[in-house]
Amino acid sequence: MPFTIVRNDITKMNVDAVVNAANPALCMGGGVCGAIFRAAGEEELSRACAALGGCETGQAVITPGFGLSAQYIVHAVGPVYRDGRHGEAALLRACYLNALTLAAERGCRSIACPLISSGSYGYPKSEAFGVAAAAIASFLQEHEMTVYLACLTVRRSPFRRRFSARCSSISTKTM
Repeated sequence: MPFTIVRNDITKMNVDAVVNAANPALCMGGGVCGAIFRAAGEEELSRACAALGGCETGQAVITPGFGLSAQYIVHAVGPVYRDGRHGEAALLRACYLNALTLAAERGCRSIACPLISSGSYGYPKSEAFGVAAAAIASFLQEHEMTVYLACLTVRRSPFRRRFSARCSSISTKTM
């Protein structure tokens, strides 16, 4: 199935599930997390997340999509970037794989993921992109799903050119 890099607002994408770049407490945050909470309905989503009791780094949990067009929100907790020598890449990879697996278990045929940990968690965007692309490509070798990586900086990004050239199965476009 396709893996496409898009420049789009993840909260407005027509997919079965969206991935939230969540914090371990599953509370409303800033960036992608805040946008998802606002679009889904802050009160309902906050209640659903509170009932889950949190999530460990590298793991993922799932809630209904509430006010989103997506049926589900997969909350994936990425690592805070320190220096790249504290297992950050393995945790970020696990985060994507666990999120995709949860969506597949719920029967999702399409999902949109942000570039997890690359905002306030400080993961360098080009490194985060490399981990995300490799994890998604690995997952798609064994599963049928359309995966979008929603990056707001995709149009002018040097990592877009570098990884698009390496991964012939990846397409890029603005949606």
